Amino acid sequence: MNIDSIQNGVVLDHIQAGKSMEIYQYLHLDRLDCSVAIIKNVRSGRMGKKDIIKIDTPMNLDLDVLGYIDANITVNIIRDGVRVEKTHLKLPKKLINVIHCKNPRCITVAESQLDSIFLLSNPERHVYRCAYCDTEKGQGI
Repeated sequence: MNIDSIQNGVVLDHIQAGKSMEIYQYLHLDRLDCSVAIIKNVRSGRMGKKDIIKIDTPMNLDLDVLGYIDANITVNIIRDGVRVEKTHLKLPKKLINVIHCKNPRCITVAESQLDSIFLLSNPERHVYRCAYCDTEKGQGI
């Protein structure tokens, strides 16, 4: 298999095996007019298997959302064929308009213009709580 290196763009590495399509859909990568490579189930000494996404154009990414989907992702920024920046993600402490409360009595259901705010309540279990009604939400969009 031959995947060209990118000259200017982003490489998302250390994605949990099988999560790359979820990230592809969330980032709307199908709308880009550039090469996007999804490499699934790559052998990894540290993870066993992992996914990688290569995006052949510079773009802004919501690191909080990526951290929520998979906190182990490494974001590499490539310029002129060289990695110029490497960011290790972590679980965000606060999510705004990423996930939505399922509690029918939550104020965000009746007042749809309110921001949906969730706060990290249990980092070990990846649990967030609605800032308005305290309803729990586990990992996954």
